[in-house]
Formats: sequence, structure tokens, C-alpha cells
Amino acid sequence: MKKTLTPFMLWGLGVGYVISGMYFGWNLGLEKGGTGGMALATLVIMIMYITFTFSYAELACAIPKAGGVFDYAGKAMGRNWGFIAGIAQVVEFILAPPAIAFAIGAYFNAFMPQVPILGSAIFIYLIFTGLNIYGVKAAASFEVIVTILAVGELLLFSGLTLPSFKAENLTHHALPNGWQGAFAAIPFAIWFFLGIEGIANVAEETKNPQKDISKGFGWAIFTLAILCILIFVSATGIAGWETIVYKNGSSGETSDSPLPLALARVTGPDHPMYHLLITVGLFGLVASFHGLILAAGRSTYEMGRVQNLPAVLGRISPRFHTPANALAANMVIGILALLSGKTAEIIILSVFGALTLYIFSMISLLLLRKKEPGLHRPFRVALYPLFPLLALCIAIISIVAMFIFNLYLGIIYFSILLISFLLYLIIKPGQV
Repeated sequence: MKKTLTPFMLWGLGVGYVISGMYFGWNLGLEKGGTGGMALATLVIMIMYITFTFSYAELACAIPKAGGVFDYAGKAMGRNWGFIAGIAQVVEFILAPPAIAFAIGAYFNAFMPQVPILGSAIFIYLIFTGLNIYGVKAAASFEVIVTILAVGELLLFSGLTLPSFKAENLTHHALPNGWQGAFAAIPFAIWFFLGIEGIANVAEETKNPQKDISKGFGWAIFTLAILCILIFVSATGIAGWETIVYKNGSSGETSDSPLPLALARVTGPDHPMYHLLITVGLFGLVASFHGLILAAGRSTYEMGRVQNLPAVLGRISPRFHTPANALAANMVIGILALLSGKTAEIIILSVFGALTLYIFSMISLLLLRKKEPGLHRPFRVALYPLFPLLALCIAIISIVAMFIFNLYLGIIYFSILLISFLLYLIIKPGQV
């Protein structure tokens, strides 16, 4: 694949993968934990992502392969564990875009009620899959542009709402379900940052991966941490958490549009800035949707290249030099997930995949430091082994908490891993 990506493009991809989480989804954690429980969950998850990101950057710089955790776990623990880690990564990257696509469809429907949500969601799948097939440089350049617009819109939102901030709105009804609500809020805190690890999956297309990847990771996580704090405080501090969770402001049906609900309290629904937020907010959703499609294509491609998935998925387009078959296959699965109509459940399954990825990658880092001390590591994580151990512990606690609070979906997720692994053993018995 062509090597065209620069550190700035990697920053755009990293922030773009994640930024939709600032626009929708995170507010549902407030219903579970209130401002106190959600704030605690978000703080702990932020620590996990900061320590994970810099630890993962070491792996990405030392092993710059499109497979990401599949390649790292395979090198550290063998092919079987590498396969399981790869399937978890595929689950995360393939299932996150359908949830975002549905949100984009809802945005279009708000402007043009005659356009069905599902129809526009499928249409954007076709458009952005086509863009990624056309070429990574064009895809990454587009991602940087929409990411800059999305970041600017979040900063504008904070500037408009912070003057109306009141501290008592953060403390009012802060723990509606007690401290255990913090555990129930974990998936939605993770949604703030889910997907940043996708930077590693474009390592083979980075001009100087041994140096540039660590820069892209570092700049991206710093940007996202600042935005997370700003959005959480400014949105909940206007009129309390209930007003950005429920459509009527107090109870009942939940909303996927917390920022418009918050801004309406300040400017009113007819103000030009209110309409600007809704319009430009679409860029944040598009940035994450498009970026995750890009990362998913590389992940599926690498699994196909080594024939852990059908070999046809591991072929590069001779015309565009992109993993066209993998991108097309992911699109088909994503559209099928859209047709299920289970958006919240799809998000939780994606988070299960992400946490599994984090656990495998941190174990791989620790093992490789012992097994291959001579491996060329252009970037080494600071405060080793504290950073990877901290990320590993938080990820394990998080996945256990998620399983307890989402037992049915947890069983489905681990069944996917088990069935996939059993099929792998049957198809490739000589590699066990």
C-alpha cells in the first residue's frame, strides 16, 4: 500500500475516529450514573486511554503493520491468541460505524423529514466506502478537513455555553443510582474515546511510521482529553444532566442530541448559532464514521492477507492500491447491522471488542519487553511498566463491569469469539 500519511494526517485520523463520541452517546451514561458517576467513570477511562495510547504507540512503532493488535498479539503470544485479538478488533471497527451511520441518518431526517433515516444511512455507507477504495491519501485529507471543522464546532459550543455554567448543576442529583452507577456508565465513558487505536492500522501507509505514529497518537489523545472535559462540563453545567439526557428535559425518551439540547437552553431553538451547531455537528459524525471505515478496512485486510479470514479479503486493488475487497465486505456487514435497528446494542458489542483489544495489546507489550528485548523500538512508553499495567487493570475491571451490567450482550460477544476460534481451529488445524 502507498506510504502517504504524515503526522498531521495521523492526528486528523485519530481525532476523527473518536470525535463523534463528543456529539452523541456519552450523555446516556448520565442516566446510569448522574454527573458524579459519569464523571468518575470518565476520569478513570481517560486515565486508561492516556496510558493505553502511549503504550500502544510503542507497539505500533516497533511493529508497523496494518493488522494492529492482531500482529502484536501474534508476535507476543502466538497465532491462536493473535487470531482472537484480531477478531475482537474486527468486531470493534465493523460494528461502531453502523451506530454512527444511523445518527447521521437521523440528522438528515431532522432537516428533510421526507428522507428516511435508514435510506440515508445506507447511502453514506456507499459514498464513504467508495472514497476509501479510491485512495488513502484522498480519504485521509478529507478526514483532516472534517475533523478540523468538528473540533472548531465543539470549541464554539463551549464558548457559547460556559458563560451560563453553574456549579450547582453539576452537583444536583449527582448520584441517582449510587456509586455503582459509575460502573454502569463505563461503556458511555469509553464512547468518548473509542477508536483512537485505529491510528495503528494505517502504519503501513505512513511515510515514517517509526517516528510519526507516536506523534499522531500523542497529539490526538491530548486534543481529545481537552475536548472531553470541555464538553462534559459545559453541557451538563447549563441546567443539569436530565436536560441533556431526556428529550422533554426531565424523564421519558432519551436523546442522541445532547449538545443541541444544551445550546437551546442558552440561545433558544431559533438562534443562528443553534442551527449552525446542528449543521456542523454533522461533520463530527461523518469524521468518525469515515475514519472507522478506513481503520476497519485495514484490520480486515490484514486478517485476510494471512488467511485467517477468506483470502479474497487480503487482496489489494491493483488500480487504487487499497484493500477494496475488505472495505466492501465490511460495508455489507455494517448495512446488515443497520437493518437490525439495534443501535445501542451494536455500540455495546463494539465496546466489548475494544476492551478485549486493549487487554491483549497491553499483555503483548509486557511480554515482548521480556521475550524480545532487542526488538527495535523507536518509541518507548514512559514510566514503563506503570503505564501498560495501569491501562491493563482498568480495561479488565471495565470489561468485567460491562459483562455484569450487559450479561446478554456479553454472552453474544464472547460466543462470537468462541465460534470464530473453533472455526479457525477446524480450518487451520496445522497451525494450532
